[in-house]
Amino acid sequence: MGAGMSRGRRRGFGLEASRGMLPLLALQVLMEYGRAGASRPPVTAALLAANTLIYLRPGALHEILPSLARVSFNPQLIIEYGDWVRFFLSPFYHLSESHLFYNMTSLLWKGIQLETSMGSAEFASMVAALLAMSQGMTLLMSKGLIFLGDYTAYYDQYAVGFSGVLFAMKVVLNAWSDDFVYLHGMVIPAKYAAWAELILIQVFIPGTSFLGHLGGILAGLVYLWLKRSFNGPDPFTLLVTSITKVVTWPLKFAQKLLRSASSQGRMTGRGRVGRRASARETPRGLWSCSTCTYDNSIATDICEMCSTAREDHSFSRRQNHQAGGSGELSVDEIRRRRLQRFDR
Repeated sequence: MGAGMSRGRRRGFGLEASRGMLPLLALQVLMEYGRAGASRPPVTAALLAANTLIYLRPGALHEILPSLARVSFNPQLIIEYGDWVRFFLSPFYHLSESHLFYNMTSLLWKGIQLETSMGSAEFASMVAALLAMSQGMTLLMSKGLIFLGDYTAYYDQYAVGFSGVLFAMKVVLNAWSDDFVYLHGMVIPAKYAAWAELILIQVFIPGTSFLGHLGGILAGLVYLWLKRSFNGPDPFTLLVTSITKVVTWPLKFAQKLLRSASSQGRMTGRGRVGRRASARETPRGLWSCSTCTYDNSIATDICEMCSTAREDHSFSRRQNHQAGGSGELSVDEIRRRRLQRFDR
């Protein structure tokens, strides 16, 4: 969620003037994805692109995408009127450039680490699960607070932003970490960083959605409990993996054909150049040059490509006889054989 606002301030929904933060965000993405050896996780990149495009609304997207007021998360409208568009789309909308910038830099850092360690299919499954659970937790808490007498503060609140999912991702990322983190002058265990950040954000930025962030933390804890309780991949991960295999199969098949063709070597003239073959791999009626690997006819004892003498046993005896047992052809003999070859 990240940013919330009451019904009385609903007219304030809108985009603020650019502060130059989007170029800085683009620079950070290029630095992470452009450096040598970078893993370049695709699901994280897709999430970054989706949130940014929804905020910018370029060209035809401005007419296609619903407005911010139409998708803002509101528990009352979702529960009483079944407005589920707000439930699923509100995380991808942001109030301002700074709101988008801080959420996307956090997504960039967390997403790369989690997707690299989990794999893209499982990471996509986790993000979908955390989004649904964080929104559901916020909805349940908002409804439950009615029984405590606080009606307007949470049940009729409007909120947007991806930070509920980001809080859940922080819980998952730091669940098994023994490290310590430095947070606003405090050094705390990484596994409790999400709880500390929940309190600090509410203190320094009172307009944020406390229930949205808390719902994200609870969603992360529930996700970890489910992973511990049920071994093996979840059905959504299997579905994503199957779809990915079907979509990428033509590309992998084409790559295999290209690798197979390149390994066969290239053909030229009557012989083949580009691979070193053993005697049993050389076709009958040909011999392979030990220098350039060209396949020559057995009718000649000199390589037609590089003029290297044939090295098999029978020819070696003939060499010894012709060159006085030296094992090498004389210069005149090589010149004569070259002329003989071109006069054929």
